[in-house]
Amino acid sequence: MVMTKSISRRIPQRTCVACRQVKPKRELTRLVCVSDGVIEVDTSGRKPGRGAYLCRNIECWKAGVMSNRLDYTLRATITRENRERLMNYSKDLAGE
Repeated sequence: MVMTKSISRRIPQRTCVACRQVKPKRELTRLVCVSDGVIEVDTSGRKPGRGAYLCRNIECWKAGVMSNRLDYTLRATITRENRERLMNYSKDLAGE
């Protein structure tokens, strides 16, 4: 009798800042606070800096970006211009 090992890979899990649902990392969008205090979308998921995750749902983006949830999680103060830029990115996500 030959036994084969089944290797199961662990899928990284992250929590959405807005809805608090735990999902696979690849289903979420990472936002990162870069050194100059600007919040950017991290498409690669590997930029250095403090990160936070949001679902690809427009409601989560509104809740996360327009409230102080991202400010608190990223330990940064997000400017109005930066918030507008992030919301414009979320509108592109909704169009996908």
